[in-house]
Amino acid sequence: MIFCRIIYLKFCGYGIKGYFCKLFQLVMEGFRRIALTGLVLLAALSCSTTRVLQEGEYRLARNRVEVTNDSRFNLSEIEPYLKQKPNSYFIFGWNPFLNVYNWQNGKNGGWDRFIRKIGVAPVVYDPEQVENSIGNVKNHLEYLGYYGSEINTEVKVKRKNVTVKYEVRLGKRYPINRITYHLPEGELAEEFCLDTANVTVRRGDFLSESALEAESERSSRYLRNKGFYTFSKSYFSFEADTLSVPGYAAIDFSINEYTRNESAKDARPFRRFRINDVTISYPKRLKIREEVLRNLNTISPGDIYNETDISNTYSRMSSLRMFNGINIRMEQADSSLVDCSIDLSQSKLQGFKVNLEASINSTGLFGISPQLSYYHKNIFRGGEWLNLSFMGNFQMMFDSPVRSNEFGVSAGLSFPKFLGLPYRLFDGPAIPRTDINLSYNYQSRPEYTRNIISTSFGYNGSIGGRFFYQVYPVQLNIVRLFDLDPSFYSSLYSDPFMRNAYQDHFDLGLGSTFYYTTNADVNPATSYFYTRLQFDISGNILSAFKPLMDKDEDGAGMIWNTPFSQYVRAELTLGRTWRFGRNNGQAIATRLLAGAGYAYGNSTVLPFEKHFYAGGSNSLRGWQARTVGPGLAPMDGTFIIPNQTGDMKLEANVEYRFHLFWKLAGAAFIDAGNVWTFRESGTTERSSMLTAATFAKSIAANWGVGVRLDLDFLVIRVDMGMKIHDPAREQRWVGPSGWLRRDGYAVHFGVGYPF
Repeated sequence: MIFCRIIYLKFCGYGIKGYFCKLFQLVMEGFRRIALTGLVLLAALSCSTTRVLQEGEYRLARNRVEVTNDSRFNLSEIEPYLKQKPNSYFIFGWNPFLNVYNWQNGKNGGWDRFIRKIGVAPVVYDPEQVENSIGNVKNHLEYLGYYGSEINTEVKVKRKNVTVKYEVRLGKRYPINRITYHLPEGELAEEFCLDTANVTVRRGDFLSESALEAESERSSRYLRNKGFYTFSKSYFSFEADTLSVPGYAAIDFSINEYTRNESAKDARPFRRFRINDVTISYPKRLKIREEVLRNLNTISPGDIYNETDISNTYSRMSSLRMFNGINIRMEQADSSLVDCSIDLSQSKLQGFKVNLEASINSTGLFGISPQLSYYHKNIFRGGEWLNLSFMGNFQMMFDSPVRSNEFGVSAGLSFPKFLGLPYRLFDGPAIPRTDINLSYNYQSRPEYTRNIISTSFGYNGSIGGRFFYQVYPVQLNIVRLFDLDPSFYSSLYSDPFMRNAYQDHFDLGLGSTFYYTTNADVNPATSYFYTRLQFDISGNILSAFKPLMDKDEDGAGMIWNTPFSQYVRAELTLGRTWRFGRNNGQAIATRLLAGAGYAYGNSTVLPFEKHFYAGGSNSLRGWQARTVGPGLAPMDGTFIIPNQTGDMKLEANVEYRFHLFWKLAGAAFIDAGNVWTFRESGTTERSSMLTAATFAKSIAANWGVGVRLDLDFLVIRVDMGMKIHDPAREQRWVGPSGWLRRDGYAVHFGVGYPF
């Protein structure tokens, strides 16, 4: 399919479009037949998961863990400690690569070597590992505070497949009825007593080594932040007495002046340390103003030693993205002073980034969006980031000369400080950055030509490493339209809603984005949740000067002979991803998105670029971008290349992700949603508005599958979405026979996960 598209683009200028359009249709029909045939063959060949096992060998198919005396116990506390685990599964408990491994013919030739490389070998059941698992789990349960736990196992065999059931009876737990502290004399004891309200092990809690270990870690960090440079958890010792009061535990909580590996003769009194000398070193070839590094450093001579200051300095310098390595070394200078050395190694300061997205649907509408960016991380020798970006968006029909072209260039400059405020007001691990952006966008469509000039000024930063914000007090868009097609202009004239959306406008306001996540990694390896709120408001300040402005024929105030826009717009996204399976190799990712915009005052409709749209590689993947909705309305014939938009949007996505082999992963997904308008732009029968009566009918839905190539530094994906409910059709439900037919699917190529 992709090969066909490439050939078509290469030769379409030679006057043989019809030939290649026919070739495209034949290839797509062939793809459909090959896919169906492949599924049949795979089902026929994937009939065994144990054929390669030797005589007397069995495949470990499943581990079952059951806690018999506490149904609320979290089984995830036990499962990681089972020494032998079965093969991971996906697609409703089926692992096709386990079946593939059994396709070997036993001759150990090239075919067998190939099959072993792409397949997954069955896990051979080992009784000895079951016994090891029992000891492993018992030790862990004791660490959690369950003493004398019992574990019985039951092994079931069915056609060379083994299921091991672990029946766990949790041991006795001991509530703590007394805690006695033994502290050395001096300032450390005084500091510890000031923190006793924060101690996490209290009377009434259950005795457990895990809780005592966690408290020793917490208390050690607290004391190091109070100047006790040499202190660590190894100075803590705990003794538990479970005999004096039957059924209860009494704890002696001690801080010794010697570690657990030492004796009393090695005792040393604890002292509070202060910072002595602070030096910052970096390669001479790195041209940066040293005052910038000094302002980012929070470790100052004369201050009491504080481990948090070291962590904050590391985070603040890392945020420049200029250093491959940041090594902060602390060395004891004398009995109460430590020297600090900050060694920085330079990373690559400039380079290029390339991004590409492409999509095609069964009607022959092809779209491609390339982007090239240049970045420099130290353009003015003060950690300023410069980003220059060039983008394009090209859409075309295989059987038509009509084209839609879009070009854009943007420049962004980011300063590592909050312009207007001193560094000393920001002493945490992150410093806000100040952003200045300028862009120009040119759009040439069959119906019109549009120029957009945009600029913004604002701040971005983070709090706690999980909450991120962007606040732009100034956002300006100036939009000019030219070369309106006469028939398109006539259609606008008869539709006030559309006419007001497609006019010159001056958009001055403010915008913000707030983002919270439980895991801020680029590609989180564990389950996580996130929420994003985007908010824009425009025209309110300008409206105060409206009496002084010239007015157009509708009474709207104008700036530079252009009506200014007045509206409010918000978009909320909620997402959660659950990771599970071996090495968290499987995931279920979900997203719910809702947005709405409303024009008022000087405007009757939202500016077109602020409208919502659905479809595309990150939205409803059974459609191309801007081809869904609004509501029940059919495709707008005003536009040769579809351009369906609305005032509000609702969308939900669910995606199941699983590892295949090597760096390849697969996905199966369902997308649903649509856009709607506040004012009617359809017909009585095919309304574009959102109402309770038409809501269910107007939800567009698709399912699909995808393949991802995970190269660690980026993810390349191909998704194929197939429609199952299309509100624009007379027969809205689309059955299997229509999924691979004309206007039944879309294919998307993209970089990164869709959400």
